[in-house]
Parts: sequence; structure tokens; C-alpha cells
Amino acid sequence: MKPDSVTYHSNGKLLITGEYAVLDGAKALAVPTKYGQTLKVTANTTDRLNWKSYYNKGAVWFSSAFLRSNDNSIVSEQQNDIAIRLAQVLNVARSLKPNFLNDSIGFDIESHLEFPRDWGLGSSSTLINNIAEWANVDPYKLLKFTFGGSGYDIACASHNKAITYQLLNDNQRTITEVNFNPTFSKNLYFVHLNKKQNSREGISRYRSNSADKTDLIKTVGEITESIIECNALKDFQELIQKHEYYVSKVIGLPTLQSKLFSDFRGSIKSLGAWGGDFILAASEDEPTDYFYHKGFKTIIKYEDMVLDFKG
Repeated sequence: MKPDSVTYHSNGKLLITGEYAVLDGAKALAVPTKYGQTLKVTANTTDRLNWKSYYNKGAVWFSSAFLRSNDNSIVSEQQNDIAIRLAQVLNVARSLKPNFLNDSIGFDIESHLEFPRDWGLGSSSTLINNIAEWANVDPYKLLKFTFGGSGYDIACASHNKAITYQLLNDNQRTITEVNFNPTFSKNLYFVHLNKKQNSREGISRYRSNSADKTDLIKTVGEITESIIECNALKDFQELIQKHEYYVSKVIGLPTLQSKLFSDFRGSIKSLGAWGGDFILAASEDEPTDYFYHKGFKTIIKYEDMVLDFKG
């Protein structure tokens, strides 16, 4: 007889509007991606948690066993940063659900990414959401006491449509599914910048600016609403350029288009923390050759990335 096994799945995410400002209550637009992460949990006959994390192409990138210590907390046999952080997540889940992992049953756990780790589609948020489902705890609380952040990525993990996301306070948020399938989607491309940006560093930079952000929050919310209703590529380009201008002023960084792609025939928007991961390119011309010549070779059509795309 095979041991009990359960598999959980969470969607990846891309923040189309609202980077940084979403932390202060701006209404943001986010989309779940076709790429996510699964967590397979199988009971074993030991009292150990045997954990393996797999790259999207199948190789193991992390492996460790976790044990219950004398004080009944979860500890890793390894003491590297990843193992320590994972033990922390498991222990926070137990604090939220005291009977989680509180008996002698062990588990073999496999975490499988469906995208490269450096893509920035939510390797942490999909893991948090999967563990929260396994433990049957509030994923937003698990995020708050571990990685932190606005929580929009957690919302994308469990929604299969585009959403607007707005924080009301630390414990309340408004999440609304929206129909976001631009008629000009064939003109939208996601381009990877060949590096993963540290979101916590970007947030820290944003937080260090003590200027009044009321205008930014209001403007970003208005842009979000306009983008959802937008039916023309030219209007969409103007909106994302306006968004870039306002965020650039607040965080004190030049827009990526002015810095790297000033000769691009179209409009470019950063997605999430500025300087890494994916950008959104909107262009009447097919831009693959342009980005290839710039050294950026991961170019994904909108329809191939966004989960709820309806062509």
C-alpha cells in the first residue's frame, strides 16, 4: 500500500502596475502566470522531514532533512541560509497551527519549480502559499512573519485570473478578479533582464524616501483602472510611460527605457523591483531581434506567459 501523498500547486505572478506603491495602499494590477510551483508531500515511516527542491528542468538544487528538536521546534540538519529560512517558515506555520507537524509522522517533500529560479516569478511566494495550504493556515500571515511584502504575489498564487490588489491595512486587503485580456496582446512581450532583482532591497530604497507619496498612490490607482479598460496599444503605451515617470521620481532611479533601451521603438515598463527580472515591452514591431542584439534572449509573448489569456 502506497503512503498518503498530496500535491499542492501555486501560480507564479507578475505585477503589471503598482510596484512599490502597492505597499502604501495603491490599487495594483497583477496577473498569475502559466508557470508556478508544486509541493508534493508524502507520509513516510520515520519522524524526519526529507526535503528536496527541484529546478524546472529536474535537477535538485536543495536537499536537507529536518528534525524535531528537544523543544519540539523544526531544525535542519544543514545550517545554510536556505535550510535555516525553510525551517523558520515551517516553524511559523506551526505557530499559526499548533497541530501542524506535531506528531511522530515524517514526510518526504518535493518542491518543483516550473520556471528558472532567476525569473522572479515567485519562487518564495509560491512556496509560502503551498506550505500554507499544506498546514491549513492563512498564507498572508505566513508571509507577514517570514518574507514580508504586500501580499499581491500570494493573491496571484491562488487566483487564476488577473486581479486588482489593494492593501487597506496590515491585515485587510481588497482582491478583485478582473477581465484583463488586451485586444493588443500580440504587441506585448515579457523580456528577462538576465538577473534576479532583490525585492527587499528595492522596497528598502522606496521606504527610505520620506517624501509624501499621496500623489503617487492616487495616480497609480488611476493608471491601473485605465489600463484595465484600455483598448488601444498607443493609449496603453502612454499609460505605462506615465507610470514609469511617477515611480522614477519617487525612488530616484532613471526609467529602464532611458537607461538601457532609449532607441527602442515602443514603450517599456519595469515589473516589480526596478533593475531586474522581467520588463514589459509594448511595440507595434516584433522586438525579438532588437532584444537579442542587446543580449536579452528570454522573450516571452504575453499569451505564453499569462495564465488567464484568452486569445
